[in-house]
Amino acid sequence: MVKKNSSNLKGGKERLKKGERAAKYAILTNLFLSVIKGIFGLLSGSVALIADSIHSFSDIFASLAVYIGLKLSQRKPDQRFPYGYYKAETMSSLIIAVVIVIGGLEIIMESFQGIIDPQPLKMPFIAIIVAAIAVIVSFLLSRYEKQIGDEIGSPALLGDSKHSLIDVFSSALVFASILASYIGYLSLQGVAGVVVSLLIIWMGLKIGKNAILVLLDATLDPETVGKIKELALSVNGVEGVHEVKVRSSGPYIFAELHLETKKEMSVEKAHEISTEVEKMVKKEVKKLETLMVHVEPVKKDKIRFAIAVENNNGLKSIPSKHFGKIPYFFIWDVSKGEIETYQIKNNPAYEIEKKRGIKTAEFLARENVDIILTKEMGEGPKYVLSESFIRFLPPKGDNLEEIMKNSIDLKVQ
Repeated sequence: MVKKNSSNLKGGKERLKKGERAAKYAILTNLFLSVIKGIFGLLSGSVALIADSIHSFSDIFASLAVYIGLKLSQRKPDQRFPYGYYKAETMSSLIIAVVIVIGGLEIIMESFQGIIDPQPLKMPFIAIIVAAIAVIVSFLLSRYEKQIGDEIGSPALLGDSKHSLIDVFSSALVFASILASYIGYLSLQGVAGVVVSLLIIWMGLKIGKNAILVLLDATLDPETVGKIKELALSVNGVEGVHEVKVRSSGPYIFAELHLETKKEMSVEKAHEISTEVEKMVKKEVKKLETLMVHVEPVKKDKIRFAIAVENNNGLKSIPSKHFGKIPYFFIWDVSKGEIETYQIKNNPAYEIEKKRGIKTAEFLARENVDIILTKEMGEGPKYVLSESFIRFLPPKGDNLEEIMKNSIDLKVQ
């Protein structure tokens, strides 16, 4: 069973539009930074500023990739792409990573040239001012992209915000190296360029690794897997959950899981349970786009029986004809054709005046009883037990030991 989260789809388009707008601002900002760094880097003869200009120019393509990815992600699923175009954004993250690494390598080459053959600056004051402006603008851009990226859950925009944060450090190093060059340490510009480039390459490889893992449908969020499993198990009627798989696609999550239900459960009831699981998971996991639920009826290895008894006398206890107005329940487990364990439990609803039968039924549900052996039962308890998927059958035998022995055959039927 597959169900899409329509509220996520509706709000998702608005979030993607907001991300697209942020990517546009990033493109224009990086174009501005690239131009002023390039012009004043050439005029001043600052190799560090020229290298940073090349870096900012590569940022334009990175932000452009984010813009295109977010634009494509807004397209509705169709026959050819039934799961949507969300991976276009992840592809843009990979392109960003490649551009970042290439930019880092270019800066390294320029920086080594600055170390080997350092040149004095022609216009140091202007170069220092431009580098300071670049630090401030890059910082503001990084903060803005991170804010929007967190708000819409966009990995591409968050990746670009990290890229802009690197620009802050690179421009700060350029600022410091130009200042050092002005006071006589000419080769420091080249050294600063090498440090910046290594930082850039490292971040590019990190973003690229995450993008590749997402494209290969790797599970990157074990916490979400655990949360989905826990939520599914909390739904009444779910006996077990396995094979919970979660994958990311752009800002969204796609998941599937296998539910275990009692073998004797009807198809209609199993469908109700799977729908309840879908509702609960989608309510709690906000970025979930699609949840696929497979229902698997399972035969339990161990069946727990219960019968009302008048007294607490072990195997000699006397079975009762009543259900709620009795002090004890005799409970036993049948596994592999044998009685495994047995115990006597006090009925906590025995002394209650109102809704005694319903409270007794709730107690037996908490004890994980599968089958209750009784001759009579009110409509209220019957409803509670059926909602907890507990069967009720008449006992076979004149005494407790006979009833227990016959329950082994009951289990097989």
